[in-house]
Amino acid sequence: MQVGFLCYNGKYIPAADPIFTADNRSFRYGDGFFETLKVYQGQVLLADLHFERMLASLHLLHFDIPTHFTKAYFVKQILELCSKNNVSQMARVRLAIFRSDGGLYDPINNLPNYIIQCWELSRTILELNNSGLVTDIFPDVKKSCDKLSAIKSNNCLPYVMAAMYAKQHRLNEAILLNPYGRVADSTIANVFIVRDKVLYTPPLSEGGVCGVMRKYLLKTELPFKIEEKPLNIEDLENADEIFLTNAIYGIRWVGLFRDSSYGNATAAILHEVLHESML
Repeated sequence: MQVGFLCYNGKYIPAADPIFTADNRSFRYGDGFFETLKVYQGQVLLADLHFERMLASLHLLHFDIPTHFTKAYFVKQILELCSKNNVSQMARVRLAIFRSDGGLYDPINNLPNYIIQCWELSRTILELNNSGLVTDIFPDVKKSCDKLSAIKSNNCLPYVMAAMYAKQHRLNEAILLNPYGRVADSTIANVFIVRDKVLYTPPLSEGGVCGVMRKYLLKTELPFKIEEKPLNIEDLENADEIFLTNAIYGIRWVGLFRDSSYGNATAAILHEVLHESML
């Protein structure tokens, strides 16, 4: 049970208080999406990119967007909530948005509701992982390649099952494929490989989530060339390095994929570049 407070449609209430009915559309249909953000020393990191993605998701899912749904509005509430919960120095924040109650698959209205939650993070989250992650392919579910596949949907069943598979097989992360047998993303991250000093990551048309850290790397001047390119299992096996990215961990390097092992020289440099540019 979470202690402290959460923010429900702008109101701060005890996190343990019930707030949903059985008619909640996120519960019924996964009708909504979420953002996972990191707060560091009283600042929401990569706020511009998070709220750019949030607005794109609202439009794509045909929500009626209130005029007050701005970056400044949500940043203020996120920071106030972190302050109330005494986690302003380092926090994980989840902003979930879902459609108003009512209707079956077809909604009665398209007004958004939202919940903001936060949890304290350890400062070790700022460090590059000491040991390389152990990864493999999740074979049971394929990620679709359509206009909804890039959204951080409230319907997370492919990732839930992938996370369970990873735990059962003693993996740190499982990689999900699209229907064509190519890499989409991983359980909680986007996938990058390094080959001959060039960074490659699948384009969003391959089915991966539009990750904020992925987008930040693509738009930032880096000491490496970076390209979007479809990746298959053979590309992973023949890579010089593999690393995973998301907004909470930044970069984590992979040490083992199946029978192939990897170093972290490029990941270590990128980690330092991100640390200097973001914090």
